[in-house]
Formats: sequence, structure tokens, C-alpha cells
Amino acid sequence: QEQLVESGGGLVQPGGSLRLSCAASGITFHIYTMGWYRQAPGKQRELVASISSGGTTNSVDSVKGRFTISRDNAKNTVYLQMNSLKPEDTAVYYCNAYFRSLAYWGQGTRVTVSS
Repeated sequence: QEQLVESGGGLVQPGGSLRLSCAASGITFHIYTMGWYRQAPGKQRELVASISSGGTTNSVDSVKGRFTISRDNAKNTVYLQMNSLKPEDTAVYYCNAYFRSLAYWGQGTRVTVSS
């Protein structure tokens, strides 16, 4: 059974940091491109950052210099380190695993940035 389980969300003040984790099971993790998406209230889901099987990373301009995606293939886990958080980063963050025609999603973890 393929499963992605996110953790690490919560409430944080502006300027604070959080690290999200996504633990995968039931998939050959190291061959998948892993991504973090987010969906804010009333908005479409958007790609935040991705990391290929070879370690190449990409991120949306709004998080460049603040968010870092990484993966640990030995632990079947992908991370999103989020620094200098802003209220506009408030959203539900979803983990995604993608390989050719296969795609899997986690259930999401909520991040709220507010004073």
C-alpha cells in the first residue's frame, strides 16, 4: 500500500521556522521525484518545491532563499525546511511523489503563520 505521511505543521509567528517531513512507504522511494505543494484558502494548489531522484531541486520564486527541500533516501523521507515564514505562507502543505504515470499524495499538514 503506497502511503505518504506528512508531519511538522503547526502555528508559528511571522519570521519563524518549521520543518515539514514526509515519510513514504510502499514505493521505491529513490526513483521518485518528490514535491511539496500548498493550498491556501480559496486558492488553487501550487507547487512549492521539488527534488528529483538525482537531487536536482526547484522552487517557486516566492519561497526562494527561505525554503529548502531535501531528501533522505535511506529514510524514505523528504523534508521542507521553511525559514522566515510569512503570513502568506499559511496553507495546507501536501507531499507528492511522482514517477512517470504514477503519482501519490499525502493527506496534508496545516501551516499557519500568524502573530
